[in-house]
Amino acid sequence: MSQMCPMIHGDKATDGATCSNFRDVRIKKYELDLVVNFEKREIQSECTLRCEALSSVSEVFLDCHETMKITGIENGESKVIPFSVQPFRHYGSMLAIQLASELSAGTEFTLKIQYIATGGRGVEWLNPAQTAGKMKPYLYTQGQAVMNRSFFPCQDTPAVKAPYSASVQVPEGFTAVMSANSSSEKHGRYLFEQSVPIQSYLVALAVGDLVSAEIGPRSRVWTEPSLLKSAKEEFGGIVENFLTTGEELFGPYVWGRYDILVMPPSFPFGGMENPCLTFVTPCLLVGDKSMTDVVIHEIAHSWFGNLVTNANWSEFWLNEGFTMFAQRRIMQKLYGAPYTCLETLTGKDLLRRHMDDTGEDHMFNRLRVLIDPDMDPDDTYNETPYEKGFMFVSYLQNLVGDLRTFDDFLKAYINKFKYKSIVAEDMLEYFLDYFPELKEKDVQNRPGYEFDRWLHTPGWPPYEPDLSASREFTAPADELAKQWISCSGQPPSTDVSGWRAEQLIYFLDRLLEAESLPEDTLRLFVSQYPQIVNSHNAEIRLRWAQIVAKNDFSCEFDKITSFLECQGKLKYTLPVYKALVKGTDKTRELAIQIFNHTRDQLHVEVRQRVQKILDQQN
Repeated sequence: MSQMCPMIHGDKATDGATCSNFRDVRIKKYELDLVVNFEKREIQSECTLRCEALSSVSEVFLDCHETMKITGIENGESKVIPFSVQPFRHYGSMLAIQLASELSAGTEFTLKIQYIATGGRGVEWLNPAQTAGKMKPYLYTQGQAVMNRSFFPCQDTPAVKAPYSASVQVPEGFTAVMSANSSSEKHGRYLFEQSVPIQSYLVALAVGDLVSAEIGPRSRVWTEPSLLKSAKEEFGGIVENFLTTGEELFGPYVWGRYDILVMPPSFPFGGMENPCLTFVTPCLLVGDKSMTDVVIHEIAHSWFGNLVTNANWSEFWLNEGFTMFAQRRIMQKLYGAPYTCLETLTGKDLLRRHMDDTGEDHMFNRLRVLIDPDMDPDDTYNETPYEKGFMFVSYLQNLVGDLRTFDDFLKAYINKFKYKSIVAEDMLEYFLDYFPELKEKDVQNRPGYEFDRWLHTPGWPPYEPDLSASREFTAPADELAKQWISCSGQPPSTDVSGWRAEQLIYFLDRLLEAESLPEDTLRLFVSQYPQIVNSHNAEIRLRWAQIVAKNDFSCEFDKITSFLECQGKLKYTLPVYKALVKGTDKTRELAIQIFNHTRDQLHVEVRQRVQKILDQQN
């Protein structure tokens, strides 16, 4: 085997989404001192930066936000030093700090920044109506991709990793949690330490009416009190199995603890892989563990994304494509190939619908996305880095052939690049060095499958993995869907009580593809399958709501109402509103009624996007 990848291309990667001079100054540690004030909706803060000059520097540039009030900056000797806040992008500002003198490379120095964080997209203040308990307010931060610059002044780029510590004072009756591997509390002040270097977007804080319960030897679940029992039952006894399977496949879990924070129902995302404390939607609390695959995905980020990271947001697929592959490897070990292939088919369907909606040639349907200076990296978010990225990793595995040999490569890849931020060239060069026989065959330039084509050409991936094992589940679901679509009075007699949730989701997707379903057919369906139409699984509820809206089936409008009232996740809320608006006058009126009733409990971004959908009908 030849010498492997001596140079890290990611060490030279640029990032147009940050104004920080991170190639000249390295932050070695963040130390946060935070006082949370719900009445004023502000965090009174001091951020101490332990820094090292990487070249001769006289200024330090950091990312901040217009909602942040910088009140003063001192050096390590408590001397006030000048600064200015300047425009940078529509999603952030530049904090320019003038050092007392020019520092030479290797010099270590300290900056203490006093500031007040008030909001921005990264600091979310929730009213009691937006929480599960409806009694107390709630605060949480959401850093990915470029939003933590409104939480604390930082080098807001995934190219930089640093440990952090924090002291958080909260009002009486509130609890603080953070993405840290150790914590303690005394008299309302919480102390946190994250000893593993992480990128700034993974520094996460939540403050609310929180309680916890142990769910494994190194895991606990945090929730509002009303959700604790159901959360403990949902996640108890399974998380440790996910972790140990991940360790078997990809190497040691370096983060110590793996806790889960069940977020308020207004949380707009499925999950966020904050190390040591995954944030998840309460939609996962189904009662039958049928949506715990989301937790597997976030656990897989412990290796792919958090330990080995994309060096800039153009390479987001490195985080998500490898994580999707890792998630499905864990699932395959636990649940078998047929079920994993079925789950993969669902992801493939999502990618197909996304590309049909946007057009395959859309610039965001490349793996390596070119992000213009004025483009918010969050605007590029879609299914492509997840599912097309997964297919590229699957193609690399197909080139290798033996799955266990590829597992060994992934473990070596993690060990090679852990704690680093990389670009595609780092991974691909290491892959070819690891498998010199493939390099000799020039597989990177195989016509139609060139690595460069994978990275830079938009559109459907040139390779799809073999999912034929899913026929065990898809064949009966396809047949049953055909019977219902052609139903003319006598309902099919197939018993689906033994079907797994993913099989029911696949079945409902096939029904959703039908041009229309008569009311009589839908009435028979409701009578035949109450376990489907009354399911607590959000993925099933989503599809049933879409079927009801598409076919103007007013008998089940209450199911749409209850689904939109109980959660505010983007992935579920927007498609239902789109289906309602696309339908009849009755469904459009229902959309307006539900939105008027629920708008105050929605996250502001979800509220704005639903409003835009409703405005388009006029």
